[in-house]
Amino acid sequence: MMAYKSLDGVTISDIEVLGIESGAAKRLHGSLTDIIANYGAATPETWRNITAHVLSPELPFSFHRMLYYGCYKDFGPDPPAWMPDPETAGLTNVGQLLERRGKELLGSRYRNPISSFSDFQEFSVSNPEVYWKTVLLDEMNASFDTPPQCILRENLFGDGHLLVPGGQWLPGAFGNPAKNCLIVNRKRSLNDTMVIWRDEGNDDLPLNKMTLKELRTEVWLVAHALKALGLEKGSAIAIDMPMHVNAIVIYLAIVLAGCVVVSIADSFAPPEISTRLKISEAKAIFTQDLIKRGEKSLPLYSKIVAAESPMAIVILTKGSSSSTKLRDGDISWHDFLETVKYFKDNEFAAVEQPIEAFTNILFSSGTTGDPKAIPWTLATPFKAAADAWCHLDIRIGDVVAWPTNLGWMMGPWLVYASLLNGASVALYNGSPLGSGFAKFVQDAKVTMLGVIPSIVRSWKSTNSVSGYDWSAIRCFGSTGEASNVEEYLWLMGRARYKPIIEYCGGTEIGGGFVTGSLLQAQSLAAFSTPAMGCSLFILGNDGVPIPQNEPGVGELALDPVMFGASSTLLNANHYDVYFKGMPIWNGKVLRRHGDVFERTSRGYYHAHGRADDTMNIGGIKVSSVEIERICNAVDNNVLETAAIGVPLAGGGPEQLVIAAVFKNSDKPTADLNRLRMSFNSAVQKKLNPLFKVSKVVPLPSLPRTATNKVMRRILRQQFAQLDQGPKL
Repeated sequence: MMAYKSLDGVTISDIEVLGIESGAAKRLHGSLTDIIANYGAATPETWRNITAHVLSPELPFSFHRMLYYGCYKDFGPDPPAWMPDPETAGLTNVGQLLERRGKELLGSRYRNPISSFSDFQEFSVSNPEVYWKTVLLDEMNASFDTPPQCILRENLFGDGHLLVPGGQWLPGAFGNPAKNCLIVNRKRSLNDTMVIWRDEGNDDLPLNKMTLKELRTEVWLVAHALKALGLEKGSAIAIDMPMHVNAIVIYLAIVLAGCVVVSIADSFAPPEISTRLKISEAKAIFTQDLIKRGEKSLPLYSKIVAAESPMAIVILTKGSSSSTKLRDGDISWHDFLETVKYFKDNEFAAVEQPIEAFTNILFSSGTTGDPKAIPWTLATPFKAAADAWCHLDIRIGDVVAWPTNLGWMMGPWLVYASLLNGASVALYNGSPLGSGFAKFVQDAKVTMLGVIPSIVRSWKSTNSVSGYDWSAIRCFGSTGEASNVEEYLWLMGRARYKPIIEYCGGTEIGGGFVTGSLLQAQSLAAFSTPAMGCSLFILGNDGVPIPQNEPGVGELALDPVMFGASSTLLNANHYDVYFKGMPIWNGKVLRRHGDVFERTSRGYYHAHGRADDTMNIGGIKVSSVEIERICNAVDNNVLETAAIGVPLAGGGPEQLVIAAVFKNSDKPTADLNRLRMSFNSAVQKKLNPLFKVSKVVPLPSLPRTATNKVMRRILRQQFAQLDQGPKL
């Protein structure tokens, strides 16, 4: 910020030099001068008024930057880029709840929604029974065929340790979360729009819309067809397809029928698909023949075949039905539905199951090479929806868009966060990087737009969202990878400085553990609060949590009492993965998370990447071992490799760097760029086409511990200092 002038030093010519014509520069300077006279040259209130009365999406971003950095030139860390005001705060879900019941819940501590938000968050941790009853049952109208005996039953002991360290949530409850998405209640009627979508290439055509009545009819029909296949309750059924309206219908139908969704990302290569199908013991898979992206057609069904999948139900895209030949035993989507066409409009009786029953199997990379198979129970969807209700303020009538896929947790999260809160899901069937998506956000009047930083980076570099009206947006959400101050300042400016709610969690949590709030000032690329019902602990070098209100950096641990969090894994010992060796705090064994976090002097949180041997590449968590296994086989002269996720100096997502040790150190592979391209090709073909190797660094040997474990953390630190981070 030192390179920028203080606001009171900005002149008309400084504004003109940015490409703003003389008359406009004079008007802008006059408005700026008035704001400085009223609020000073360097206060948060100054910035709030600048965003409200001076800045607009049409002005050059260089002007936005000049005013932001000029205002906060000497502010220090975590300057607020957005601040709540009492009027809008009182209209949020949490604001309305606190204005009605704040004194009842918080007693004499209650003042107003903004001042008392942190107290309410602490209340959610210390009074889980009251908090979750209030939010789930009273506010969100969660419905169970058999109500729970209580909200939380703690202190379940097993052999030598807590059988369920986080306690048992909603014991005795029977229900079905998909049924909750489809019922009529005070949040919605049968004629309300539930899904809005558009296909890439049809950007000038009207939006497609599906009402609750239409969605129910489609879901019921697919559930009837699943039953006709003869699959037993609890059968695992995979979905490997883009996030289209059909994917949502299929997802809800599988859950409604009492079966378990197996989430597989449509970008995965056949070996990754096969691994997930085998671990989950999937009995069938829904897919489509190909994925259309602009002029390109990417094969999908052929990858399913190569993965030796079980029976596939295949959606044939327009114009391809005559050219796609299905395996024996596979059936087309049309023939699948044709078997139950006489059931159309007949309600499917939801299969009610105990709260511990699985609804979804998702996968998260560990450090062993095999992905961890994480089951979501009936409770997990309500955790996702409760986070959305509280932190992203999703409510009746909202339109929620978040480019994602059912293979990642944000896909199911989007379905439940929207539908359980009476909002519409907005889906763009195509690339989110181009102007077509930007126009879709405008036309659908999206009110909550979710992003990952790499998408924002592309928008900023190509200016593909320029000229589109995003004024309907009330807030952005961001998850998946570390964000960047510059890029997110730009993003806020596209929607007239609506807040960005940073949201960080995990597949095994079903939502977030640290996030933001529309009742707190939001700083760019920072989290302002633990999520509702969550306590965070930053471990010092001695493994003991540092005092909760003090700044510090260390590995993050979580209070084990978290509604919706996993309590089992299909292919690993859950206790060993998340609790073994963790410190005891106030009688509870803390839950391992694995990220390094910083709590700042102003009370914000910053993520600093993984503490273990996984990394986050393009919003996808992946094991170093998975990548290394592939790279080791690429070149005969490669002895061993270490895959490292390296953060850039200016913030943002990790870059994939490969450290390579050669068998003949006197004759290393001369062309490191050629080796990088070979690594790149192999990783994209065998693991994920979205991954990209940014650099190869030759080393004489890899640093190791006394027990011969590669010290990837040391390499990460060294590479981060190298040229201030490797560049693409």
